[in-house]
Amino acid sequence: MCAAEATASLLQVEENFSGCLARMDALIFKPLLQSEPSDQKGKENFKLFLLLNDQFQALWNLTEENYQIVKQKCSASESFCIQDIYIVWKGDLFLSLYIRYFVTFANYVVVHGFEHATKSKSEAWKHHKTVLKQFLTDFTSETSMSLALYTVLHKPIRDHIEQYILLLNKLNEVLKEGSEKDIVTSAVKEYVKLKSFISQVLDEACFTKTLWKSLGYKFTDMLCVPERRLLEDSKNLPISASTNRSDRILLFDDVLVLIQGNSFQSFDLKLVWVDETCREKSALGPGTLKWRDGRNHVGDFKEGLEHGFGICLVPRRSEDRYDCYKCHWYEGKMRGYGICEYGNDMVYKGYFKDDVRQGFGILENFSAEHPFKYTGQWENDKKNGYGVWEDKDRGERYIGTWLDDHRHGQGIVVTQSGVCYQRTFHADKMVGSGILLLEDDSVYEGNFTQDLTFVGKGKLSFANGFILEGTFTNKSGQGLQTQGILNTSNEQLDERITKAQLGLKEFPVEKRWKGIYDQFLEFIHSGCKEEMEESFTGFHIQTSKELRKSQEYLFCQRGTEDVSWKTEDILEELVQHHELGSLQSYLEKALKSSLHPLGKLLKALTIAFQATYSGIGANRHLLTMAQEEVKYYAKKIWEFYQGLLHLALEQKGQLPVKCVDGEVSDQKAYSVVLPLILPCFYPELFMLYMLYHEREDDLYCQGIVDLSLFPDIKLLEFLDVQKHLWPLKDLTLTTNQRRSLIKDKCFLSATECLQKLITTVDPREKLLILQKTYEEIESTVSRVVEKDYKLPMDDLLPLLMYVVSRAKIQHLGAEIHLIRDLMDPTNQGGLYDFLLTALESCYEHIQRMRLHQRENCHVVHTS
Repeated sequence: MCAAEATASLLQVEENFSGCLARMDALIFKPLLQSEPSDQKGKENFKLFLLLNDQFQALWNLTEENYQIVKQKCSASESFCIQDIYIVWKGDLFLSLYIRYFVTFANYVVVHGFEHATKSKSEAWKHHKTVLKQFLTDFTSETSMSLALYTVLHKPIRDHIEQYILLLNKLNEVLKEGSEKDIVTSAVKEYVKLKSFISQVLDEACFTKTLWKSLGYKFTDMLCVPERRLLEDSKNLPISASTNRSDRILLFDDVLVLIQGNSFQSFDLKLVWVDETCREKSALGPGTLKWRDGRNHVGDFKEGLEHGFGICLVPRRSEDRYDCYKCHWYEGKMRGYGICEYGNDMVYKGYFKDDVRQGFGILENFSAEHPFKYTGQWENDKKNGYGVWEDKDRGERYIGTWLDDHRHGQGIVVTQSGVCYQRTFHADKMVGSGILLLEDDSVYEGNFTQDLTFVGKGKLSFANGFILEGTFTNKSGQGLQTQGILNTSNEQLDERITKAQLGLKEFPVEKRWKGIYDQFLEFIHSGCKEEMEESFTGFHIQTSKELRKSQEYLFCQRGTEDVSWKTEDILEELVQHHELGSLQSYLEKALKSSLHPLGKLLKALTIAFQATYSGIGANRHLLTMAQEEVKYYAKKIWEFYQGLLHLALEQKGQLPVKCVDGEVSDQKAYSVVLPLILPCFYPELFMLYMLYHEREDDLYCQGIVDLSLFPDIKLLEFLDVQKHLWPLKDLTLTTNQRRSLIKDKCFLSATECLQKLITTVDPREKLLILQKTYEEIESTVSRVVEKDYKLPMDDLLPLLMYVVSRAKIQHLGAEIHLIRDLMDPTNQGGLYDFLLTALESCYEHIQRMRLHQRENCHVVHTS
């Protein structure tokens, strides 16, 4: 729809509406204005109806004027632009007239104006009654004349606003990005706000009208004012003003009324402050603030503005629900960490700035219709930057970049079935070619649709090494077709393709969770002020209960049983830990605490990591991305520790230590911090290692099964272990046993030691277990030969192979590569590196044995 088509549609809409308003004027307003009631109440209502008529006439005149202007434009066949659409260009004028009409209409509702009007016995009313009834039936099936009159004086007008919104939305869909689209978008938002405002105004009016109907004439005559609205009635709440059950409290938008028996008291109500005693005295004053629109804020104030932690209830338009913000505030606006429980079953946990979502945050929809979870960056209340979206209905996870709430830029999609692909997105739509990695190890490079159908030019590499390159089509009823070349010369598919790692270049690790790091960095730059701690570092809090406890900890008297993690105590203790052992002990304690800034940072990073790589995200093509992320976490935590230490020394008047170069800093991060944080990420990370090495581990396990059939002596002989090294003294025989049939007795201590490899997640401890296993093998051999014996490599490998085959460690390939990737860099080239290489050789040798056996079986079957 272009501007010309929109103008033509608007012409038809305004013509119909103008005709409707003319009928309303002739059949309703004019008859009811012909005779003024004689009673006092009737006269007051008549004045209100006169005001309503004035607003109606102004609205009608504007509609007629707009219709004539649009009609003239259309008949002149002139070129059209957005300025010709007056509901956009002069939207403020339209909005203000609609608002004035419905405010006056609501006042008339509150005083039962329509009930009084339909009871009128005037000749004019009786004369038009038959025609009016016919007119009313076009808009409502109500038989009550007062209710029908109420409906016909607001429903056509509200329907007309809805038509404006639909028309502008259609126009907005076809406009290109630019100033005109921005103007129309802004206009749509304003008309949607108007629609919500009208719903709220009518709901409040009907709620107040019901109260006046339930009270006696004595109270109604004195308290009923057209502009007054009821906010709350104690009859609907479990509260009482005194022990007298007949007392009733009515909270209006301008007065508080206490009804006691046949009398009442009223109190002027501008602002209500409620003192609280549970918090320590501070510059911030606790209190409660209520607005006429139903908002309610309980929390800290400073100079009349919300400042500090607070809870704010905001009523949703035309719904009997509230949005509940539990957040930090700064000079009247939300800033820092908070939890918002929206009335539509969505929950946001994250950071705010200037009343909008800004920085890192999680939005989750718990409704049954379309459950989803977004974890990532926000900017100006929209998803912007790097983020992870999980569609629980489709069983998909999107990992990539966003722009204005749309997937935009590079992205990876991982499915529940194990299929994953990497594409470029533009406003939620895939563009260009991509790479599609299938569960059977087939790989497609080219263009494909949302439902993963190949289209256009592409290359399909099969798991057996064959490659099909050509043009793909998918015609209805004919399935997938291709025209191209099939290359069968390759014996097997290249591992660089089947195990391709996604996202490394597209999502640099330092840019993935910048929103988390920025908050902690800002906290350090602010001087680590205690009153700002939870605002910056509160992401460890994930429930409303935790949020409440957190605030109690910060602002209330702390119990003696708590470990003191007050900011000044943290900074004081930091400078006391210089030695490596002392520092590791301190960091371990800090990282495990949900009250220490470093522990809070680790909690936030754990949430982000799990959102990416757990569940659906467990895909072997994301292993390197996850592994480098964990290493980077260690680096950043070390940096933040250094920042806290620098601040602590400055505050003590000491010169901070000179900054070490990046290489030394990274080494400290990997040797000191990484082993401490690894348990938080190990379940997801090790699952990725298991998936990546699944094929090799399967082959290795089959080899272990084959070797387990051998008795000890046969296995030692099969593995070429020199006979003088066999621990035959360990083969104690019992009745009816033969030495040649005994199993799992030789090198038992070394075997049991190696089995402990899976009992720890720390690469340091795994390497220590490997060293202990080596020492146990050497000790057993020394006992056999009856002298100290240092094993040369030629003797070690067969013996270690024996121990590995008897230890039967599942997923040994995953274990070896995790240790290799995450061990302390200073161990490279030393004893640990040597032993790990020996273990890896055993692992590969067992695979080759099984593979060779499989190939021999294949030759036999073929021949």
